[in-house]
Amino acid sequence: MPELRRTPLFDAHRALGARIVPFAGFEMPVQYDSALEEHHATRRAAGIFDVSHMGEVFFEGPNALERLQGLVTNDLRRCEDGQAQYTAMLFDSGGVIDDLIVYRIRADRLLVCVNAANRAKDFAWMKEHGEGPGCTVTDRGDDYAQIAVQGPRAVETVQKLTKTGLSAIGTYRFAQGSAAGAECILARTGYTGEDGFELFLAPERARSVWDALLEAGSAAGLRPCGLGARDSLRLEACYRLYGNDMDETTTPLEAGLGWIVKLDKGPFRGRDALVRQKEQGLQKRLVGLRLVDKGIARHDYAVLKDGQKVGRVTSGTLLPTVQIAAGLAYVPTALAAEGTRVEVNIRGRAAAAAVAKTPFYKRA
Repeated sequence: MPELRRTPLFDAHRALGARIVPFAGFEMPVQYDSALEEHHATRRAAGIFDVSHMGEVFFEGPNALERLQGLVTNDLRRCEDGQAQYTAMLFDSGGVIDDLIVYRIRADRLLVCVNAANRAKDFAWMKEHGEGPGCTVTDRGDDYAQIAVQGPRAVETVQKLTKTGLSAIGTYRFAQGSAAGAECILARTGYTGEDGFELFLAPERARSVWDALLEAGSAAGLRPCGLGARDSLRLEACYRLYGNDMDETTTPLEAGLGWIVKLDKGPFRGRDALVRQKEQGLQKRLVGLRLVDKGIARHDYAVLKDGQKVGRVTSGTLLPTVQIAAGLAYVPTALAAEGTRVEVNIRGRAAAAAVAKTPFYKRA
């Protein structure tokens, strides 16, 4: 079994008393004191997250934009310099290799942020199918740490440490700047359903910036947050988790991500499979599911209709902000309408549930 890696902030997590668990090949903090309180702190004030386990791949050269354009579902030509775009990368079958965020620095220099568990797989695919004349593809995941500050008081916290005017950076936009004296990319992106920034910076500067952010946000109620809060926050906002809510056996259309698929942009890997699927009609869809009976619908629990298994839960928990037991599940398209009643097999008990409107939480 490969030895687990550590992010540049591992010692900081230990010093803060975090409970460390294996995740995506890394030793990561799942919580510091209370995952529930960390969740609430992010919704009400601000949370700070170590996301240095995520991967960074650069496409560079005069043909970089077009080479990456042929690998992803969204249309990078609609992106301006300094803009980020959520997208997906597919196998020829239409199955999802990974969901990504592309940061367009320039047309000849693009940063692709990949999920931690998929770093090696994604880079191998990008290198094989993306690199070519006028485009080099480079894995620079070890050259960057990432720190996310999220919540209603996140922007004011980061602003204390930078001269860059953060209010001028729109959602899914970014700027080159510095924070606490460290050069970084300041990106108004995140995975919590809240406003905030993600900072890409050199690993050797991560600890000093982390500590400076903790100090700058202490009066506002900022708390360090682990994987537990990150998961409940993203689920309330219905952000997909690769490996749970989508994978190589599901397409972005089935996963409810049709809005990041631009079939009219020209050829890209997996496009033909999506065109066929759209013509033939979807057989299953990812939907929100709310428990009517007591219980929690957890990952891989069976979804039932009239006692027969018809689908499965992909993510589920008790959602702290909205105080409901809910999650995401794949069901046949015929059962995907809001309000449709189904059951979830919770340890042998059929608990009543209903297809629910998503997202479960949306910030004002």
